[in-house]
Amino acid sequence: MKTLIWDFEGTLAYRPGGLWTPALMEIIHRADPDRLVEPAQIRPYLDAGLPWQTPGKSHPEIQSAEQWWQALWPVFQAAFEAAGFAPAQAQEMAGQVRFVFSNPAKWALYPDTLETLQELSTQGWRHVILSNHVPELGEVVQYLGLQACFVRVFNSAETGYEKPHPRAFEIALQALRPSDALCMLGDNPIADIQGARQVGLPAILVHNDSSQAEHACETLAQIPPMLASLFGAAHSPVAAP
Repeated sequence: MKTLIWDFEGTLAYRPGGLWTPALMEIIHRADPDRLVEPAQIRPYLDAGLPWQTPGKSHPEIQSAEQWWQALWPVFQAAFEAAGFAPAQAQEMAGQVRFVFSNPAKWALYPDTLETLQELSTQGWRHVILSNHVPELGEVVQYLGLQACFVRVFNSAETGYEKPHPRAFEIALQALRPSDALCMLGDNPIADIQGARQVGLPAILVHNDSSQAEHACETLAQIPPMLASLFGAAHSPVAAP
């Protein structure tokens, strides 16, 4: 059994135009098309308070998607108030972020995502996702046509642990045993690469040429030959950590 553990956003798929700031700007424009608000006015409020910005703080007590989003309402409300909206309206707008950000139609695959996944599947690799994401990740995966490619999705919004927290990886590794060969693939040098390294998991940095990773590639299409180099031309198994 050979398993590839994939990050999602920035690795397999992306949100054209950006993530949180564009989502809030869209809501602001809907609420008041004539209001002049610069992204810089709200961006500082989104640079802290999101779960993956404090990965050392776990939240396994959050048991539902509603609880997860409600925990973030104060962050979004503060951003909307900074844009000049009254507290009551800012609070109402905060409740809209969930539906704007997680709208599956707002997400797209990288051009080589499906082809790379299919090629690796023919070589005997199974795929799982390990992502710091919103509770609606499964809906996005399905909308993008990826559901059939993955045997499991591990989402921080459900497990309560964000990468690079060791427990985020341990939950996945425990569920994937037995597995003779394992490798993490992601675009974040800290969350994906250092996080994997600390639990003894080999990793490949994608869409990034950071010196913080021993193995890196610019495109997903480069992954199959890189895996052949790491695990042997015949993909001979290695011991799971």
